[in-house]
Amino acid sequence: MKKVTMRTTIIIVLLVIAVVGYYAYLSSKSRAQKQEASMTVVETTLSRDLGKDYPPTPKEVIKYYNEILRCLYNEESSDEEIEALGCKARELYDAELLANNELEDYLVRLRAEVQSYRDNERRITNFNVASSNNVVFFEEDGFSFAKIACGYTFLQGGRNYPSSQMYLLRKDGDKRWKIYGWEDVEKLQEDDTAEMTGE
Repeated sequence: MKKVTMRTTIIIVLLVIAVVGYYAYLSSKSRAQKQEASMTVVETTLSRDLGKDYPPTPKEVIKYYNEILRCLYNEESSDEEIEALGCKARELYDAELLANNELEDYLVRLRAEVQSYRDNERRITNFNVASSNNVVFFEEDGFSFAKIACGYTFLQGGRNYPSSQMYLLRKDGDKRWKIYGWEDVEKLQEDDTAEMTGE
């Protein structure tokens, strides 16, 4: 009789522990989801750990870069957030691009550009990265490069303005695609036309 009572007591205690443990698990999961839901767009963008979760393709690199740009130019970011976003963008830059953009100078220019957008009430309303099928891959000087276009729509003074950029990425020693540079597609087309006409 004592053995049956002891066994029943142990089973009841284990069940209580399991129920309490499961309740604690659900509570912490719910808290984490609420915290995630309450994060701002800027906080969510900054929370990505590029050391562990680096974008795997040129298209994904440019998509994430554009999320950073949207935060910079569309959100009411503090100076600290602007600096953090700028540093996050630099994690996507190629070593040569970083070498040509010293951190302090880069941050001064970035703050001025963000302020200019605010002063002119200019916003990025949309961006559209070319499909993966339209990425141009090539080798040069022993490096792997990729070219990908991205279209933008800017809103200013109640009017939409389209613009396009051609991004050039280079694969680094860790096999990560890094932004090597970019140029306005319109300027590239003008240069090509001038070259063809011999101007």
